[in-house]
Amino acid sequence: MEESTESKTEISMIQKDNAFMDSDDSDSVKETISRSDLDSNVKKFLDHIKSSALKFKNDFLLGNTTIKLISHLDADGISSASVMINLFTSMNINYSLSIVPELNPEILKGFVTDLFDVYVFTDLGSGYISDIFEHLVLNDKKVVILDHHEISEKNREIQKNYNDSVIEVNPHMFDIDGSSEISGSGVSYLFSKEIDGSSKEIAHIAIVGAIGDYQINDSFSTLNRIIINDAIASKKLKIIKGLKLFGAQTKPLYKVLSNCTDPFLPGVTGSDNGAIQFMMNYGISPKIGNVWKKLVNLTKKELEKLVEEIVMMRIANGHSNPEDIIGNVYILPNEEKESPLRDAREFATLLNACGRLNKASYGIGACLNEKTLKVRAINTMNDYKREIMKSLRWFEQNKKDPKYVIANDNYTIINAKDNIYYTMIGTIASILSHSLDMPQDHIIVALAQQYDSNTKVSVRITNRKNNSLNLKEFVDTIVKSVGGEAGGHKDAAGAIIPVEKEYNFIEVSKALLERVSLEQKVE
Repeated sequence: MEESTESKTEISMIQKDNAFMDSDDSDSVKETISRSDLDSNVKKFLDHIKSSALKFKNDFLLGNTTIKLISHLDADGISSASVMINLFTSMNINYSLSIVPELNPEILKGFVTDLFDVYVFTDLGSGYISDIFEHLVLNDKKVVILDHHEISEKNREIQKNYNDSVIEVNPHMFDIDGSSEISGSGVSYLFSKEIDGSSKEIAHIAIVGAIGDYQINDSFSTLNRIIINDAIASKKLKIIKGLKLFGAQTKPLYKVLSNCTDPFLPGVTGSDNGAIQFMMNYGISPKIGNVWKKLVNLTKKELEKLVEEIVMMRIANGHSNPEDIIGNVYILPNEEKESPLRDAREFATLLNACGRLNKASYGIGACLNEKTLKVRAINTMNDYKREIMKSLRWFEQNKKDPKYVIANDNYTIINAKDNIYYTMIGTIASILSHSLDMPQDHIIVALAQQYDSNTKVSVRITNRKNNSLNLKEFVDTIVKSVGGEAGGHKDAAGAIIPVEKEYNFIEVSKALLERVSLEQKVE
């Protein structure tokens, strides 16, 4: 197939761009965003953050205030908690931290104690306002909610009754989509920055959280751009053009290529030998001496050749857009090269690993640059990878067993019971939603049992093209029918239900999904 003019231009631009290399002397250009560039909702949201921060500083921090900080266990939640811990530490505020997989009345009831004056929720809270009111506000506790998840109509009604004891900062209050416009750690960061300007030094951690929530690729929202600018200005973040391949800092290049499913590389993806042969065919030695070469070890010439041949391979197989594989790579230049903490994408994965394996303190330590905890966090990521492989192997072995998996062209429902660790079920659902084996617009509903007579549910959608189903509303509908607590976004949602309601949840899910499928066929 003849090479297109567009692809020649793209490759030529890359070859001339020194920023394509992760070099110590390359810098990102900080973008200028003035208030006049902002739309009215963003202006109102930023003004609300400013007034909320002022209220927190003047009315909530009185004398020897003690704070209970509660956050979610994923990358965004751990990043959010780290941002607030950085603030509390700089202001000498006493705090205690709890990282939780979700909120529910029992958890909230356990938090009520005379030890704490203020309760700060990050990356969660807006979906549990009624419970927070019942267990905390009505017990004369002050509450701060820094969240980006959708707010139900029921909770919007409760918001109208807020008093001086409650601060809530959520983009949805201003019709800003929290699933794509700003993460929980982004909300926490902008709030923190208004209280203490030195918080700009941790803006890069808010970007890690946003990447963990799949919010930042080559284009990003105004709110995320504001945070990126702060991170670049503090010299903690650098953006380079690069191959969007996971593991560039840490894995041998042949492994990066053979593990690559997005984009799919014919004859290379899934084959170590194919990846090694591909490199050798184009004069790229797979080793430096006896050590396997990594992407970051390539010379400029080798990197240019690799990019060119991958682009040509993609074009030959009908993928004409080089931007599928080439784009922004977010580098944390203060981290060591070849460390999983240097690439923000890998950093986010590391934080997920720590949270999912109940080692959140290691992830927070990594965010706050604690050397010993960084090492422990990196080791935890290796355990996380093993747990993922174990879970995926279980799925492969049982995907045709109707006792565990119900699948058709439109959806897959997985009831893992206690065969997959419940904190991992969302990760497994996300991995499957990016699998080449799944068609586009395919809904994945995955369940795994916790240790407290509850079941964790995660719902994801594969490459969305024509399916307009809002997953948060989908889960809300089921939970209203069978019981439990729901939360999430339009593209990724979840729930906690009683174990004895698993059958009912699955049956209602099937009925709703069949109806959605039928409606789309009629359209």
